[in-house]
Amino acid sequence: MVGKATLAACQWIQSEHPDHPNFILSGNIDTDKKHSQINTLLTRGKRVVAEITLKDAILKPLMGVTGKQLFHARQISQAGAFMAGSSNNAAHSANGITALFIATGQDVANVAESHAAITYCQLLDNGDYYWSITLTSLICATYGGGTGLATQRECLEMLGCYGQGGADKFAEICAATVLAGETSLSSAILAGDWVSSHDQLGRNRP
Repeated sequence: MVGKATLAACQWIQSEHPDHPNFILSGNIDTDKKHSQINTLLTRGKRVVAEITLKDAILKPLMGVTGKQLFHARQISQAGAFMAGSSNNAAHSANGITALFIATGQDVANVAESHAAITYCQLLDNGDYYWSITLTSLICATYGGGTGLATQRECLEMLGCYGQGGADKFAEICAATVLAGETSLSSAILAGDWVSSHDQLGRNRP
């Protein structure tokens, strides 16, 4: 829609200007379907935050780890992401976003920019663990395009997001899904369940 409107504006300028200047519709600074630092800083699409405080008392019996262990691992992950020049200092936001995008008729190619994320954590004085994740450039919609396909529309309706005005709620669901995946994977790695879970539950198992 933005591209269509921009094209109309450029064509009008071209026809009205005495020199009838040439134009290119995109100079690539929009970085459509590509991650960029400008999107992380200035946002493209939706910027959404999910956060949670995990009680240390329930982390050990439920996830097999403590808040202190999670925080120690976070320091290592921060350094690793920095050294790699990663666009995401979290674990795997692309997994949850991709699943939601396919189910709800989004343009899945936009995962390339939508997966960018900033994770921030604090180990609180009482041992509880504060965790937040910010999706800086989430490209999503709840009306038009693939969202109108029967199954995809049904999925959006189940989430209460279909139609105009539903994109903010859908973005919040995306962020919450990503944060849930972060807590699960990070804990599984520390508890020693990451590889064993794949071995036990992987799709290639008989």
